[in-house]
Amino acid sequence: MKQKKDLWRNFLRRPESLTLVALLGLLVFNLFFTKGFFTIQIRDGHLYGSLIDIVKRGVPLMITVMGLTMVIATGGTDISVGSIAAIAGVVTATLIGGDFAFETGAVTASRVPIGIAVAAGLLVAAVIGLWNGFLVERIGIPPLIATLMMQVAGRGIAELIASGKILTIYYKPFYYIGSGWFLGLPVSIFLVAVLGILIWLLLRKTAYGLYLTAIGLNKTATAFSGIKTRAVVWSAFVFSALMAGMAGIVTASEIRAADPVNLGLYLELDAILACNLGGNSMKGGRCNLAGSIIGAVLVQTLTTTIFSKGVPSETILVYKAIVVILVGMIQVTNWDLVLKRRGKKREAV
Repeated sequence: MKQKKDLWRNFLRRPESLTLVALLGLLVFNLFFTKGFFTIQIRDGHLYGSLIDIVKRGVPLMITVMGLTMVIATGGTDISVGSIAAIAGVVTATLIGGDFAFETGAVTASRVPIGIAVAAGLLVAAVIGLWNGFLVERIGIPPLIATLMMQVAGRGIAELIASGKILTIYYKPFYYIGSGWFLGLPVSIFLVAVLGILIWLLLRKTAYGLYLTAIGLNKTATAFSGIKTRAVVWSAFVFSALMAGMAGIVTASEIRAADPVNLGLYLELDAILACNLGGNSMKGGRCNLAGSIIGAVLVQTLTTTIFSKGVPSETILVYKAIVVILVGMIQVTNWDLVLKRRGKKREAV
């Protein structure tokens, strides 16, 4: 009995435990109140269903939080990820041929090989990450302000590249990234798995993850210990931009178009919410990759649930705002102190 109680306490102490409980609670709600939510069908050798849609549509968010988690761990933030996603998607679409005239039903050629187009989109994203890191570490601008400038300017840059148009992509091989299937599952899910494993190995099997959390806890002391804090923070912004760029490319592949205005819109809000739900404090000092991914799945599940219940789409931000408030209250509350006070009151009675 005592071992079970200790196991339960250890589980609750983990930063992502409440997020996992909330996700399970939301799934149970859908089990009873959303008809066919857990139904999975096989069509043309592929799996279809609400659960598959949640994971598939949550892929861009899951990829984004992998990089944003690193920045938040240092005590910073990056609200330019949505604009970076738009720029990367537009650059890739332009190189493939987003302005081709639709004549024969499908374009059988691309201006450049897909690999080069995707690499170019990621390269541009990395350069933007370098710029954000430069503003923060060299110029000394707070991360919120530095990335806010790129959030605003990035949309304009994306529109300039696209000449103010929505670039429709007709090259079918490009669709495979965001809409392809492998072993009955979306290809994008395997992309998340590969990226997640690689980043987990980087954070847990090298000293890099320790450097990130150390900087978030006390940057000055970390610098005095001999760690090049400037380079670590700079690299975190580059990783964040790279993951945002990949998310933009996946989105462009899935919707078969690159919209400079709407691609990645509000992505930064969902990503920050997911990271906080996963137990990553905005004050820094925590680098919980698994928690961030669980938080991303929770956010996407919440969005899907709202849509399935017929709630107007314009009210989604209101529900997400309520979640943000609840998360903030939970994070700032010293629950150990609250429980001790309750225990003392019971003893007094």
